Amino acid sequence: MSILIKNGRVVTAAEDFIADIYVEGEEIVAIGKNLDYVADKIIDATDKLVLPGGIDPHVHLDMPFMGTYSSDDYETGTRAALHGGTTSVIEFILQTQGDTLYNALKEWQDKSLHKAVGDFSYHMAVTDFNDEVAKEVVQMIEEEGITSFKTFMAYKGALMIDDGQMVQLMKVVKKHGGLVTVHATNGDMIDSLISKNLAEGNTKPIYHYLSQPEVTEAEASARFTDMLYYTGCPGYIVHMTCEGALNAVRKATMRNQKVFVETCTQYLMLDASLYKLEDGAKWVMSPPLREKKDQDALWAGINQGLVQVVGTDHCPFKLEQKAMGKDNFAKIPNGHPAIEHRMEFMYSEGVKKSKISLNKFVEVTSTNAAKIFGMYPRKGTIAIGSDADLVIFDPSKEHTISADTHHMNCDYSGYEGWKVIGKTEIVILRGMVAIEDEKCHLKAGNGKFIPRGKTSLII
Repeated sequence: MSILIKNGRVVTAAEDFIADIYVEGEEIVAIGKNLDYVADKIIDATDKLVLPGGIDPHVHLDMPFMGTYSSDDYETGTRAALHGGTTSVIEFILQTQGDTLYNALKEWQDKSLHKAVGDFSYHMAVTDFNDEVAKEVVQMIEEEGITSFKTFMAYKGALMIDDGQMVQLMKVVKKHGGLVTVHATNGDMIDSLISKNLAEGNTKPIYHYLSQPEVTEAEASARFTDMLYYTGCPGYIVHMTCEGALNAVRKATMRNQKVFVETCTQYLMLDASLYKLEDGAKWVMSPPLREKKDQDALWAGINQGLVQVVGTDHCPFKLEQKAMGKDNFAKIPNGHPAIEHRMEFMYSEGVKKSKISLNKFVEVTSTNAAKIFGMYPRKGTIAIGSDADLVIFDPSKEHTISADTHHMNCDYSGYEGWKVIGKTEIVILRGMVAIEDEKCHLKAGNGKFIPRGKTSLII
């Protein structure tokens, strides 16, 4: 199929110009003024933005957690992502402690290969590092196209590895050209505070927040950064929430160290006052929502180049699942629905409110993730030879977020009634019209696994 997009305002991380784009097959073939191609489909993008397809590098689909599973699988989750302009996601494979990475890979392949509507890749979460797993890490990088490895400094007894294992993993990953990512919170401190609060009869959602104070994230972020410095391994901190953690990364720049940082839309938009509400369980996630001063610090961090990526940590649970913790905040499944609205939120809250530029918007929602995780220039930009992952975006259309209209498999929205300026109208995935007229035109299985290479951002 061929597509000709006419008169759009083409925006990348570095450029902003009016042009036509001609797509043939899966790739962009030509970009220029007044292109004279005969195409199967012509799209008039006058007064619209034409953006690279969004890349969300932090999602959890059909994930086992806290005695249940996240409510979006690969079909519903990637379809919802497409509706919002995100054409590729990177999901987390969870190694079972005592088992192999390859067994975990097979389990996630069974979940994804025939269900995904949009494109996807994997991070491999290493929860039990030893000599045999070290060999598998090398195989993942060299044979499977999985080049990023998630670690946890919390969730002791299930996902957490100790600092000794962390350092040894970093050494192997550095040698073979991969990247270590981390959930950076001090698990021992958090477990102690949770036990203390429960012993005192403090069971409401607000105590989820109070059991994970800012210091638990700031300390772990600094410790992870020091281990990266010692090993020389490139690293990436996921879902950063607070000023203290950001300052740990800022301090590392004084020794000429580069650490990649991701935050999420919820930490830029919501705050911990929501935990005081009767339905505060809706916003229970880890790390928790923070204070308004942390929102200010993160927005500034984006413009200062300290925060490179905005993801979602999309991990939805339905209200019935959230109710598992109605008498004990520690039993509330952690996570919330967010995959669908990331691009629109970042435009509305960021660009329209003059917090970030239009080029920065593209950078943090697509290009930097593609570069950090070895997908660039196939993904993350608009260029001849790149995958035709394109979003036609109406910058002036107003709409309201609601569970009644979203496409995520979740019966509530953490942003119910939120008014947004800017709407995804047409989404093209590898030259196929995925979203048009608010309908998805692709089916389960249309999404492809994207093998990845080394990071192409300077470290």
